[in-house]
Amino acid sequence: MNVFVAETLGTALLITLGNGVVANAILHKTKGFNGGLIAITFGWAIGVFVGVLTTANVSGAHLNPAVTVGLAVIGKFDWALVPGYMLAQLIGAMIGSFFVWLIYRHHFDETQDPATQLAVFSTAPSIRNAQQNFITEFLATFIFMLTVMFITKSSNSLGSLDALPVALVVLGIGLSLGGPTGYAINPVRDLGPRIMHSLLPIKHKGSSDWAYAWVPILAPFGGAITAALLYQMLMYF
Repeated sequence: MNVFVAETLGTALLITLGNGVVANAILHKTKGFNGGLIAITFGWAIGVFVGVLTTANVSGAHLNPAVTVGLAVIGKFDWALVPGYMLAQLIGAMIGSFFVWLIYRHHFDETQDPATQLAVFSTAPSIRNAQQNFITEFLATFIFMLTVMFITKSSNSLGSLDALPVALVVLGIGLSLGGPTGYAINPVRDLGPRIMHSLLPIKHKGSSDWAYAWVPILAPFGGAITAALLYQMLMYF
């Protein structure tokens, strides 16, 4: 498996399980209806765990263009590889959201509220204030990136369990900081599914809310780059 395939596959698995748990929790007539934030955050953490464990040994399991760019900014990743990684991540996110729609398409038909349908695909703030929403996503991604960069590999590999620390970081961010904006912390986690929402034939579908999309796309880049620069500075002390 080459790195492009790995990033595509890993991101597709991440989004399938992550957006899948959202669908199970909020779409009508599912077995997990009204699952709530805790179920959703655990589902996303497991999605991260699965995505990382399947690709870490091939591509480093970025699965997030903000991570890719943040590492490149401080010289820990080759800029020449950045476009390919980002394209793979976007394609993977679109594939994953397509799988979720395919699995839950009858439940989408049963759910007549357009906002609920869109929430399966992309994030939206609980209180809409662009400046505050940007700060929230920026800081959540900053904490995610900084923490992940301090994770060190054990001298004795635990095999698949090596992916657990990153999943736990995402779980913690979701539980603690996920309320205001839905914690995208990953540009393609929002952009890829939002594109698919605009393209797929969903009954009762409303707007894809592109007016908000810039927040979960740009804020994670800012947060990740800032965290990477701080990490690099701290390593000099």
